[in-house]
Amino acid sequence: MRRLLRRGRLMGLLLLLLAALLASLAIGSVSIPPAAILQVLLKSMAGAQMDAQWLSEYGTAAAILLKLRLPHALLMLMAGAALGGSGAAYQGLFRNPLADPYLIGVASGAGLGAVLAMSVKLPYTTIGLLAVPLAAFVLAIGTVWLVYSLARVGKTTPTTNLILAGVAISAFATAITSYVMLRSQGELRRAISWLLGGGTLSGWQPVVACLPYILIGLGLLLAMGYRLDVMQFGDEQAEQLGVPVNRVRWLVIAGATLATAGAVSFSGIIGFVGLVVPHIFRLVGIIDHRKLLPVSMLGGAILLIVADVLARVVITPQQLPVGIVTAMLGAPFFLWVLKRAKAQAFW
Repeated sequence: MRRLLRRGRLMGLLLLLLAALLASLAIGSVSIPPAAILQVLLKSMAGAQMDAQWLSEYGTAAAILLKLRLPHALLMLMAGAALGGSGAAYQGLFRNPLADPYLIGVASGAGLGAVLAMSVKLPYTTIGLLAVPLAAFVLAIGTVWLVYSLARVGKTTPTTNLILAGVAISAFATAITSYVMLRSQGELRRAISWLLGGGTLSGWQPVVACLPYILIGLGLLLAMGYRLDVMQFGDEQAEQLGVPVNRVRWLVIAGATLATAGAVSFSGIIGFVGLVVPHIFRLVGIIDHRKLLPVSMLGGAILLIVADVLARVVITPQQLPVGIVTAMLGAPFFLWVLKRAKAQAFW
């Protein structure tokens, strides 16, 4: 019975993900009917030659789908999965329900890198546009490495030290980012949009560039599921049960950093996904990390794709940065959680 319920849960999430992807492909400044989407996807996957009649009927839809919406939807899927999985892993690693993928400096480092690259005012060529996500990725990885190095004591890395070092370095990086933005003149709007979750690139380049980092990062996290469960009993007991705590902590941080840095370098800083999604699944009773990690990845992908669709239609024909939408969805959720916790404490 439990196996059937687990399969039903995964099937339900996969169906929701497919529905969200379909909505992402169909909805925008130009609406595309599901039948046209199916025609274009089948034709492109089969590699069939497109005749003049087919192009006259589906040519515009094919150009929009294959060059813009499909790669963007896949980027949102990967970014949501990275944030959802990393959030679940960090909440388990730090044994703190308020931990999120940005806890030890990924977001602040990525933001600093992106703003520094924008302040250089490189030309709007492919190399110039790629400089922003590249700088964001490098600074994100570098910031987490600095935090981990500062928190390390001998051969151990206490959790408290990691959190304190993360807060300090994040604040410092944010201060430098603010200073650079105040000193810049023409790129302020672009920088603010990026920091709120507004990606700067479209097409297949971002998907191909961030895919290996997200796959490696999420693969590491999935491999750590059982060990994260054991670590919930405390570091000392986990060591007695044969779990190398310091090694596991390093691997979880490395996996979450790779996945999150790969996601935010092209999609911008998107809040609340890695915080809300694991909470939702824990509320329905999924606490085993071997189950929580994969469903959080699916849930994060669904939430971010839906938020991205809402960002397109709220002030159409303009598009909001998706981070604004996730914040507007996430903040009421946590107020509800707070109210629920207070009611339970009262009774």
